[in-house]
Amino acid sequence: MAASAAYKERKADAGIYVVRCAASGQQWVGSTPDLRTIWNRVSFMLRQGCGRLSTLQEAWRNHGAGSFTFDIVERVDPEKLTYGGDRTLRDRVAHWRDA
Repeated sequence: MAASAAYKERKADAGIYVVRCAASGQQWVGSTPDLRTIWNRVSFMLRQGCGRLSTLQEAWRNHGAGSFTFDIVERVDPEKLTYGGDRTLRDRVAHWRDA
């Protein structure tokens, strides 16, 4: 019960992440309001064969889980997400895709 309450009360850590495939050299950049949970969600969907990005799912199928890494490239100040947060995250994703 206490663990559940602590989980509900924790502050989310928003930001930008990148998934890389060493075997193919491909990269996928994404954003999330909660960096602590996104890799579990993405990798679960890929293992189940229902990843949202077809190119990522195909690379996962062709090269296997061991070829992939997950990195956080930027943490976004929660204050910037209170109003227009989706736009802030989209702008930061665009920046990292260009980089």
